[in-house]
Amino acid sequence: MKISYLTRLLCGIGCALGLAAGSATAQDKDVIRIGMTVSSTGSFALASQSGVRGVEVWVDEVNSRGGIDLNGKKYKVELIQRDDRSDKQMVSRVYETLISDDKVDLLFAPFGSTLTGAAATITERENKLLVIWSASSDKLYQQGFKNMFSATQEPASHQPRPSIDLITKMGHKKIAIAFSDEPFTTAFAENAKLLAEKNKLDVVMFDKYPKGQKDFSTIIQKAKALGADVFYPTSYEGDLMSMAKQLRQLNISFPFTYMFYSTTPQFQTVGKDAEYIYGSTNYHSTINWKVDAGYDRAQFLAAYNRIHPKANYEPDFQTLLAYGAGPILEKVIQKAGTFTDAAAMKKAAIDLSGKLTVAAGPFAIDETGKQLEMPWSVLQQQPGKGYVAVWPEAVANEKPIDPAPAWADRK
Repeated sequence: MKISYLTRLLCGIGCALGLAAGSATAQDKDVIRIGMTVSSTGSFALASQSGVRGVEVWVDEVNSRGGIDLNGKKYKVELIQRDDRSDKQMVSRVYETLISDDKVDLLFAPFGSTLTGAAATITERENKLLVIWSASSDKLYQQGFKNMFSATQEPASHQPRPSIDLITKMGHKKIAIAFSDEPFTTAFAENAKLLAEKNKLDVVMFDKYPKGQKDFSTIIQKAKALGADVFYPTSYEGDLMSMAKQLRQLNISFPFTYMFYSTTPQFQTVGKDAEYIYGSTNYHSTINWKVDAGYDRAQFLAAYNRIHPKANYEPDFQTLLAYGAGPILEKVIQKAGTFTDAAAMKKAAIDLSGKLTVAAGPFAIDETGKQLEMPWSVLQQQPGKGYVAVWPEAVANEKPIDPAPAWADRK
């Protein structure tokens, strides 16, 4: 009988609180135990849960063929999940529990740069490998952590480039940037500003707002008053969904609105308020890398639908990034000849840089473990078509609708 994700998560919460701490006192030598946290609540919940479903696809893939082949012996993978509630202090406590009580051999990072930084402090101290699938703040990789690497997430310094290039190509002149006070969103905004200025765009607004803010009317009105023809907020899905709704409520539209996470299935729940908004992804029907590690996009989707038939949302780029971390880790373990020696696995990851491609794209890291590849594409929500790829031209299947019409002119 298949155990639901909710059941596993609730069990994880109980174990993290010590209700079942005695269930994992000895490592099964025929099993590779991998720990990670998932956010049941808080600002990272949607993205975190989307990601863990991708990891679960990889675990199923590995175990269905008997496990990871290492030195002639196969080791099945056991994924130990615990709840972090989007709280970095809890992340620290739970990663300590995963290592000391659950006896995991290595760990996947939690979602995002904020939580991953907290996890890395623990895994570094305990000399455990941390495999990152989402944290892209460049500053994270400047802190001297030796036993971690980013398997699939391109750094924040690279991510704004496609959208800023498209904005420039479309002839827009003034950009208003707003961002939440989080490491990733701040880094994304700072690099967007640098790229915008390099492209001769006038950055008329560059405003930070506190985590947890719900009313964005002042930000939207200020951007409009400053004459911005590009509205460029960088935050997570919840904030961006609220902004999309408030744009309509305020009857304010911009010729070009870019919201990074607007391509996720969760964002589609805002309905027509999402129309004409641009976002980024590396998971789309037109993006099909020739893979040499793990499933290709079509195989991944088929496996996802089989394993998660009742999931509330379709897979998104976060799901694919987290899945892709699995096949890369498998290759790293095989090359290193170990799943317990963090230094050997980190060296193997560096040795494999530039030699692997997963469904999310090519794998390449530097000595710090920062990912250098996994390029993004820009999509736009177009009426009657859904999200379509519009940039770069190599993957575009539609032309951008630019400028976006005023609310009164929309059907």
